[in-house]
Amino acid sequence: MSISILSTVFSNTLTSTASRLPLPAVWTAGSKQQRTLIMGVMLATLSNVLFGVLYAYSSFLAPLSGTQVFIWRMLAMWAALIGYLLISGRLGLHVGELKALKTVKQWAWLLLPTPIFLSQFWLFMWAPVNGQGVQTAMGYFLFPLMMVIFGCILFGEKLSRLQWLAVAFAALGVGSEIVRTQSVSWATLWVCGTYPLYYILRRLQGIGAVTGLLVDLTIFAPFALAYLVFVAPSSLSLVSGSGFFIMMLTGLGILSVLAMKINVDASQMLPVNVYGMMSYIEPALLFILAITVLGNPFQSSMIYSYGLIWLGIVCLIVHGIGQLHRAHKQSKTTKVSHAA
Repeated sequence: MSISILSTVFSNTLTSTASRLPLPAVWTAGSKQQRTLIMGVMLATLSNVLFGVLYAYSSFLAPLSGTQVFIWRMLAMWAALIGYLLISGRLGLHVGELKALKTVKQWAWLLLPTPIFLSQFWLFMWAPVNGQGVQTAMGYFLFPLMMVIFGCILFGEKLSRLQWLAVAFAALGVGSEIVRTQSVSWATLWVCGTYPLYYILRRLQGIGAVTGLLVDLTIFAPFALAYLVFVAPSSLSLVSGSGFFIMMLTGLGILSVLAMKINVDASQMLPVNVYGMMSYIEPALLFILAITVLGNPFQSSMIYSYGLIWLGIVCLIVHGIGQLHRAHKQSKTTKVSHAA
């Protein structure tokens, strides 16, 4: 039996099982747009939790440095992604999508976000073990604000009053922290200044999440191998001779691909401002992990700044509950009207 047939059988079995689950009425009776919104919210939440797990991952891979963990992560992600595409029989589909690009301009447009992707993943693995965990978390707090701004400017999206209130609280909190420290970390600026561009560019290109990820990782794989062979051969010897490191790095690759794919899928399902506001979940987890697990310093004077940011998150949660309640109410109304 071929891989594609196995993939089809698995997909049909999964669909059949899901159809027998006691799903909420908003899912079974709601519109396609409502179901897409709910699925996007679920995927965004799951991806943020996975990113939180990955943030603390490098602390368990000592004596590998943050940069070495980043290199191994890229290679593990590439191997995990290729394996997934081969098993699912979808590799040819994504290669075909790339073959459709005929001009140099199209390829240049495709490759433009790749350096942003690589730099962000390096910082994500380097910062937690180099005392920049809290500063990087601050950058991720700013990231949703930048996504909201991009959504309003580029896509004409509108914010509700609660969303505006959430943005205001978060902006006040970030501003308070900047005043308190009299500076802004380069890690903070790099995250909030460049990462939104990656998602916006991928969205504008219309390239699938997995296809874009495949391009980013494939381009970097030869450079990663060259780094291990010529710059950090001791790292190569350590990993190749340890079953523990091989197992941990395999898990790192699988979790990374899963988290990134789910996250970009969510970004394409949700309006930019909703996706940006959902992204507050990740920095909250990163901040907690930086303080508790990674032991990054936290000062009592930071409570005011982060308290304002958390108020913004509370507003976001209330807004999300309100949206789901309205969607549920609308689905019940639709169901009654159809029955009549």
